[in-house]
Amino acid sequence: MAKKGMIEKNKCRMALVKQFADRRARLKSIAIDEALSFEERFAARLKLAELPRNSAPGRIKNRCEVSGRPRAFYRKLKMSRIALRELGNKGLIPGLVKSSW
Repeated sequence: MAKKGMIEKNKCRMALVKQFADRRARLKSIAIDEALSFEERFAARLKLAELPRNSAPGRIKNRCEVSGRPRAFYRKLKMSRIALRELGNKGLIPGLVKSSW
């Protein structure tokens, strides 16, 4: 089980990303628009830099929803390999069968 603080910090980051998504997208589109003047694009970059760092989507860490583990994460299932194996052995994941030969 991951530290509770790390899981909560990641949840706060997700909330910030959702809160600032529109503003960040608008400023980014202004900053890369070649038709605008250099001063306008530079001002947009400065405003973008003033936004909270944790509002950037790249700062969100993929974590297992069952255990909070940050590594060996399957995106499609949103869980780690260990949680997947445990739940699969208990028969809680439909369609997943433990192989044996």
